[in-house]
Amino acid sequence: MSDTYTITPEIEAFIEECKGKEFSKSYLIAVLHKIQAKYGFLPNNLMEEVAIRMEIPTSKVYGVATFYHMFTLVPEGKHIVNICLGTACYVKGAEQVLNSLKNSLKIDLNQTTEDGLFTLKATRCIGTCGLAPVVMVDEKVYSNVTPDDVPVIIAKYKNK
Repeated sequence: MSDTYTITPEIEAFIEECKGKEFSKSYLIAVLHKIQAKYGFLPNNLMEEVAIRMEIPTSKVYGVATFYHMFTLVPEGKHIVNICLGTACYVKGAEQVLNSLKNSLKIDLNQTTEDGLFTLKATRCIGTCGLAPVVMVDEKVYSNVTPDDVPVIIAKYKNK
């Protein structure tokens, strides 16, 4: 990926549309969503560009980007691996599953593999407590996961 990213014509048009509306600054989250949808994260130079174009202090743009958990400031892997560490999952062995994920992927939480294929994250609840422990890869939920299941799950995505 390039170190410099640009505002696409679609995002530029959206920013211009927002500027003309009352409370245009409240559209900042929507603009950041569009940028992240395009690039997979919020590049620094685009957050600065948004601040200029929307006439908002850069600190406010960074504040919003770092406050909301749905935004990321670094590129993530092609596949997002979430391990639930909520009470039900934890009691049923999520910590051992997490250790297996770390070993299989050779990364820690909130890191991305060198090949850019996987990012490992933790969540507090996926809402499937009866299926604990749970691992979610992208949108697919794996239930009753054991440490021995992890290499098999990961292999499915390595081979895609």
